[in-house]
Amino acid sequence: MTDTVSKVDTRGLPSVVIVGRPNVGKSTLMNRILGRREAIVEETPGVTRDRKEVEAEWQGTEFLLIDTGGWMSGGTAIDKKVSRQVEKAIAEADVILFVVDASVGVIEDDDLVVRRVRGAGAPVLVVANKVDDAVHEDGIWEMVSLGLGEPFPVSSVHGRGIGDLLDALAELLPDVDPPEEEEEEERIFSIALVGRPNVGKSTLFNRLIGEDRAITHDMPGTTRDTIDTVVDTPSGPIRFLDTAGMRRRSRIDEDTEFYSVVRALKAVDGADVALLVIDSSEGITQQDQRLAERIDAAGCPIVLVFNKWELVGSEARKKFPSQIERKLGFLPQVPVHRISALTGKAVEKLMPSMSIAIDAYQQRMPTRKVNDVIRTAQQAQPAPAGARVLYATQGAVHPPTFTLFTNKALPDHYVRYLERQLRDAFEYGATPIKIRVRRRTD
Repeated sequence: MTDTVSKVDTRGLPSVVIVGRPNVGKSTLMNRILGRREAIVEETPGVTRDRKEVEAEWQGTEFLLIDTGGWMSGGTAIDKKVSRQVEKAIAEADVILFVVDASVGVIEDDDLVVRRVRGAGAPVLVVANKVDDAVHEDGIWEMVSLGLGEPFPVSSVHGRGIGDLLDALAELLPDVDPPEEEEEEERIFSIALVGRPNVGKSTLFNRLIGEDRAITHDMPGTTRDTIDTVVDTPSGPIRFLDTAGMRRRSRIDEDTEFYSVVRALKAVDGADVALLVIDSSEGITQQDQRLAERIDAAGCPIVLVFNKWELVGSEARKKFPSQIERKLGFLPQVPVHRISALTGKAVEKLMPSMSIAIDAYQQRMPTRKVNDVIRTAQQAQPAPAGARVLYATQGAVHPPTFTLFTNKALPDHYVRYLERQLRDAFEYGATPIKIRVRRRTD
């Protein structure tokens, strides 16, 4: 994929990175700056594991706000991966917001983070978080000993002191040349990677974007939030979204996981194409079927990705076509890929399928051709009770939407018949299409 995919700079905006040890309120600070609940917040340390980047603005100054996981000096293998992500974000930052829990004071782990921050060379603002009132402000002066300047007392939960912090931040941000005006802004298509926990979505995400961006680990539920990256492809810029693993509601027993599922479903609703990742070694489960139904109902094209194909034996491979037909036969002509995200085998074949889906999603057909298809369909199978389509046109794309003007109401089964004719004639494949019927009024 290295010859077809490269990372895109997000409008050239300066980057502001929020760092600190676990559970000091970094994600709460991000949400407060944005004015909305973008990052998942939970009292449990370690909820934020991946870097989350969101465009932000303060008094006309725009910047890229990056939330990171808590940096730790040791810990488990996944803790070390999170810490490496933090260190990478620090190295790329234009400004660093170093968050300390003022209710606890400076501890050894804070000093260790400071060592990483000092080496970055970017200006640093010390954020003394959890200062909910003026009575507790005196305790912040301990943080002067960190050698990073005067701390800013704030309460991310209540919004106290955030304005002063952002005023100081805006003064440190480098000037950015305004983007050249374009006649028409290029639309960025989004592709969501969805599936049950631990099927390899984050590994595939990293393989597609060409860098270790999402934290990968063999523990289910590693991805807690939806992480996205825009890359350049032969089909134009595409936004890839790595979503949290979705499981049955009865098995969701943590608030954090509940919000992860909500974000994943939101990403599916807004995606142009969904890669449904299935663990080949386990076969198609009931939860995979439910996810396929949910994605199909969202109205975006689906590409089936059977990951971990290298773990499937020869006899089991022979049964897969019939299993797909039996359990996922309700999906319309979906592309099917058998890959190994771990080794990269056959991953390069995903891009052509996604490009075809994207091209079909934005395809606009001439009115003459649309009417030719409808006319041929009506001649082959006339509508009942004298109903007839007088005129047809494609009124929109994303997804392709057709309007049928009729003399009478059309039965639902006949509308589905016409939809199939349009789909076959214009080779829409897995792309959803919408049909609107308007009856002529005398």
